[in-house]
Amino acid sequence: MSNKLQLYYIALLPGEELRERVKALKLEMKERFGASHALKSPAHITLQMPFRMQESDEQRIIVSLEECAAESAPFEVDLNGFDCFPPRVLFVRVMNHEPINELHHRLRPFLLIKTGLTDKQVSGRIHPHMTIATRDLTEEAFNRAWLELKVRPFQGHFTADNLTLLKHNGKHWDIYRMFPFGK
Repeated sequence: MSNKLQLYYIALLPGEELRERVKALKLEMKERFGASHALKSPAHITLQMPFRMQESDEQRIIVSLEECAAESAPFEVDLNGFDCFPPRVLFVRVMNHEPINELHHRLRPFLLIKTGLTDKQVSGRIHPHMTIATRDLTEEAFNRAWLELKVRPFQGHFTADNLTLLKHNGKHWDIYRMFPFGK
C-alpha cells in the first residue's frame, strides 16, 4: 500500500439490472446532449462526497464502513421520474429520502471519529438522487433535456443492503469494496 493521496467516495448502489438501466440514460445524455461526465461512475446515491486520503490510511475507512454497515439494516429505495439541480444536473428522483438521510446521519460520526476526516471533508447534509448528467452539460443542452425528462416516466426499486466504497483510478470510479448491512 503506497502513501499516495487517493480519491474515494461512499454510496448506495442499486443491483446490476438497475445500474444498467441508469447507465443507458447516461449514455443517452452523452449521445444526445454531449454530457459524458456522469458515465465516470456507476449508478449510485452518494452518501459521502469524494474525499482524499492517503492510501496507507485506507484501512481506517474500511474499518469504519464495516462497523457502520454492521449496525445498519436493509431498506427499500424507490425511484420515480426525474428531477434537476439547474443549470447542469439531471437525475433520477429518489422518492423516500428518510432512510437514506438516517443512514448518512449514522455514517457521519464513524467518518469523523475513526478516519481522520475533518468536519469540512464529511458531508453535512445530502439530497438523495441518482445523477444521469452533470458538469459537462451545457445550459442550453440542460434546458432541452429537461423539457423531455420532466414528463418522461421512469420507475425503479432496489433494496439498499450495503455501503459501497468507490475509488478513483485516474480516469473513472471503480467499485472498490462493499460492506453488507448486518441487521
